[in-house]
Amino acid sequence: MAVDIDPITQTNYTQITTTHVHLDWTVDFEAKRVVGSATHTLEVKEDGVKQVILDAFALEIEKVEVEGGVAKYELGPSHPVMGSALIITLPSPPPAGSTIKTTIWYHTTERSTALQFLDKEQTQGNKFPYLFSQCQPIYARSLLPVQDTSAVKITYSANVKSVLPVLLSAVRVSPPSDGPAHGGKVVGKDVVTYVYEQTVPIPSYLIAIAAGNVVYRGFHKVPGKTWTSGIWAEPELIDAAYWEFSEDTTKFMEKVEEILPPYRFKVYDLLVLPPSFPFGGMENACLSFLTPTLLAGDRTLVDVVAHELSHSWFGNGVTQAHATHFWLNEGWTTWMERLLLAKLHTPAERDFSYLIGLKSLEDALKMYEKQTKYQRLVIEFEKGEDPDDAYLRVPYDKGANLILHIERTLGGLDVFLPYVNDYVNTFMGKSITTQEWKDHLYAYYNKHGGSEKIKLLDSIDWNAWFYGEGLLLPVKLEYDTSLAEAAYALADRWNASRSTTDLTKLDFETSDVDNFNSNQKCIFLECLQNFPSLPTSHLTHLGTLYHLSNTPNVEIRYRFYALALLDTSSDAAKHFVAEAIKWVVGEDGTGIIKGRMKFCRPILRATFAVDKDGTVETYRKHRSAFHPIAQKTVDKDLGLVL
Repeated sequence: MAVDIDPITQTNYTQITTTHVHLDWTVDFEAKRVVGSATHTLEVKEDGVKQVILDAFALEIEKVEVEGGVAKYELGPSHPVMGSALIITLPSPPPAGSTIKTTIWYHTTERSTALQFLDKEQTQGNKFPYLFSQCQPIYARSLLPVQDTSAVKITYSANVKSVLPVLLSAVRVSPPSDGPAHGGKVVGKDVVTYVYEQTVPIPSYLIAIAAGNVVYRGFHKVPGKTWTSGIWAEPELIDAAYWEFSEDTTKFMEKVEEILPPYRFKVYDLLVLPPSFPFGGMENACLSFLTPTLLAGDRTLVDVVAHELSHSWFGNGVTQAHATHFWLNEGWTTWMERLLLAKLHTPAERDFSYLIGLKSLEDALKMYEKQTKYQRLVIEFEKGEDPDDAYLRVPYDKGANLILHIERTLGGLDVFLPYVNDYVNTFMGKSITTQEWKDHLYAYYNKHGGSEKIKLLDSIDWNAWFYGEGLLLPVKLEYDTSLAEAAYALADRWNASRSTTDLTKLDFETSDVDNFNSNQKCIFLECLQNFPSLPTSHLTHLGTLYHLSNTPNVEIRYRFYALALLDTSSDAAKHFVAEAIKWVVGEDGTGIIKGRMKFCRPILRATFAVDKDGTVETYRKHRSAFHPIAQKTVDKDLGLVL
């Protein structure tokens, strides 16, 4: 059987593989770089290996040692996606089965895609700078030289010197999290060495660092559990962040352990980042990064925590072999997240989440109408192809719907959950392909159901699910719409009112949405997008009456602007375009950019279609405030050459 090689790495990981990395870093806020060394412990897989090849992107390499002696090295040509191969010559070919160590001294540069250094004015407190990383999918190579592929899992340890508190995706050894901030030293002045250990092997994209004026507050300890959980945020946000997440996080933890094997990472903390963080959340081991846009004040957006926590099993535990199989991480995690909603609330909540996801999936599939390859669940990436080009909701929602379809086909949760547990137990700690997952699925049900279950599995059109293109799922799935009915009815009323020119005769009241939570308001706005664009007068009235056009809840505000800009040739779009652009870049009076790509990318694409020059001019003025990953993708969306 041929080895399924990761097409987005230049390393020789099948010949010699990193098992552990020790990081010795200093965070230099003035120069905006991380300086230090990375020591790799490598296991030799075959005889005759003469080189260690690591991925590196925008790194300045200073010197390299192998087994304590100075080693020859060279940086290969720079590839725009993969970076450069760091080729280290071994003094002599080590025998298969042996281990060797190599240390690389280096520092990051301003071109590091993984890192964003923020000035103090870009933080909540406006007192200290901030640093955070984002290594998924292939940006760890711009933080450290590494075999940057999810096919390789490593443990790591780190000593990090900083004048501000440091968090890593690992277990803190010292100073203690629940002790004095910054180890009792003066924040912003005194250098403290933070020591961390990650003893569970993880892919390189889960290596993470954050450093800033952050404080910790622990959640309540659950009797009988060895793990701990808590939240980090800037002091100005800690009260709101603790209130938002303290109610549900440990409930999610307890409930998922009733379904899956025990949590392995010892600590599950949350970190609320500044608004330039480009995602809703990132499942870094031990420490999920979260966007501040989740602080809705009503706990209706905490399902993102259920998602990031579920990654501890699907992704961090059972991992995609490489980007072609990304759906294994996200499809399974999204399915698990929605199952937790059913377990903690009602089955209707689970289906309601699928309904919300369906609109995002439809939007993603439409965006890829000219790149139909990215409408597939399993994407065969070419050598050096940027996996971020395919980063939208397809692997999440198409993947989750496939898992739901399998669950229903086989007979429901009672039949399916024992398999899920076996799947996680079988592949925990491993990196797998779609075919390996499917083979295991068939083997399990052949043993636990025989020909009857195999016949059911054979009824699934696997080729259509894996490689099908187009705007529809291979199977139309039905969902419980009970929680959405009131939103549907209100949307129908607004659609029917479009011919009424006298707004005083419109039969709508603020109380129409009094009993709606934020998710129901989102469904209401999404449902309106299924109709022709409303007149400008109606949209203005709707936005004011229900406080949709000035709400601090970004999920709702985003959907309001998406509705207003739906028909880019309409008067309504021209009326709201400037307001929408200002909202994204923080010129709306808040000074807060909407750095989360879920919001900034579609809104800027829509405003670009309405007012190209205005969008480009305003975005360019604020571009540096966005994370490098967001900059890269928005630049592509707007066709900018910088």
